[in-house]
Amino acid sequence: MLRGPLEEGKVTISRVNASITYPSRFMFIASMNPCPCGYYGSEDKECTCSKKEIAKYMNKISGPLLDRFDIQIEVTPVKYINLQNNEKIESSEKIKERVNKARNIQIERYKKYNIFSNSELTPNLIQKFCNLNNESHKLMKSAFEKLGLSARAYNRILKVARTISDLDCKEKIECKHIAEAIQYRNLDRKYWKN
Repeated sequence: MLRGPLEEGKVTISRVNASITYPSRFMFIASMNPCPCGYYGSEDKECTCSKKEIAKYMNKISGPLLDRFDIQIEVTPVKYINLQNNEKIESSEKIKERVNKARNIQIERYKKYNIFSNSELTPNLIQKFCNLNNESHKLMKSAFEKLGLSARAYNRILKVARTISDLDCKEKIECKHIAEAIQYRNLDRKYWKN
């Protein structure tokens, strides 16, 4: 039921006497454990689930739905030693400043196209605004073939890479932006293998 609204940005409610379509642009955020006990793939604790239980649990999320997520990341538990790290981290104010700058770049870039962000890029606009150099093309081709990505995943990687380059204040998408965006597409191939 979520695939249509995620893809099209609208939802249709059909009843006996009428059918009404509403706009439905939203940010969909979800989280889940990798299995019922939560430790499948953990380096610290052993999973107590059977393969059948893990498969049943994973099947709650379909591959086609997962394919529509722009970013998929695995969050591992924080180790105690990392809590004691004195490394200076970027402040919330600095992050907000970078995000606002990237948003303004996107608003300005797309003002003639009646869209406001990279997430709204159509396939034609992806071709126009997500050009890759040869090195980036090779990396995308390698990832596409090795990870068995879909055309939808390919487009989502390009949109995320465009956003990463905007956050980096770069006009062109660089290889490092593509590499980072590919890192955010690992769950569908790690846990939902064909």
